Amino acid sequence: MQTIPDDITRHSRHSLTAGLGDTLRAEFCKLRSVRSTYWTLFAALAFNVTFAAVEAIFLPGRLSEHDKATLDGVRVSLGGSHLSQIAFSVLGVLFIASEYTTGMIRVTLAAVPRRRLVLTAKVTVFAATAVVAGIAVSFIAYFVFQGLLRGENLRSSIGDPGVVRALIGGGLYLAVLGLLGLGLGAIIRASAGAIAALFSLLFVPQVLVQLLPDSWKTAIGPYVPMEAGSQIFSQHREAGALSPWVGFAVFSLYAGIAVIIAFVLIDRRDA
Repeated sequence: MQTIPDDITRHSRHSLTAGLGDTLRAEFCKLRSVRSTYWTLFAALAFNVTFAAVEAIFLPGRLSEHDKATLDGVRVSLGGSHLSQIAFSVLGVLFIASEYTTGMIRVTLAAVPRRRLVLTAKVTVFAATAVVAGIAVSFIAYFVFQGLLRGENLRSSIGDPGVVRALIGGGLYLAVLGLLGLGLGAIIRASAGAIAALFSLLFVPQVLVQLLPDSWKTAIGPYVPMEAGSQIFSQHREAGALSPWVGFAVFSLYAGIAVIIAFVLIDRRDA
């Protein structure tokens, strides 16, 4: 039986590692060299901070006694995430679909013929960037909200149970949403079509669930994408909802399926 010399094995492993490292650097260079990246991240920050500031100033004085007892202050402070998710999801789509739209994907694949390596690098670079940016945006929005809040209604401390998890979860939610967009962008390979598909997946099930009988709504509602994913940035668990990490796992499953399909298809279709 013929064996492979150790030096050849080490060289092969080194080549694989070097190839991934070079591809990661190339994809990070792409991400930071386009203005849309900075505009979308700035928009996400602006949405979260503005929403947090407005709510801290105007909301407390308009709360009923029931609202004061039931509202989740951390979730309220991250209310801008419902707008920021648009920025992160669009950025995820554009990170890959724009290359197909412009034809630049041919240049990328000519430089790195291993297509799954390219997609791995894109997923890794985007995930790392989105997690850091998303968590930073969540913490900034929370501190702005707490800093402008008057009175004790909705007030919390960073050390309170569930607060740090919710703030980190807000960033993770935005990052996974962006990965869902990236996966759909790789599958559909057209920016407009992928964005339309993403928003349909997010918002249409929310509407359809409301049309179901109560028993079906209770059984199915917690598992639709936005309902499941949003539990991770709530300090307290809502009645009838999934627990934060279970909900996040369900939400991540949607993104994971999209990315896996993209990995399967990228080697089976022409650029």
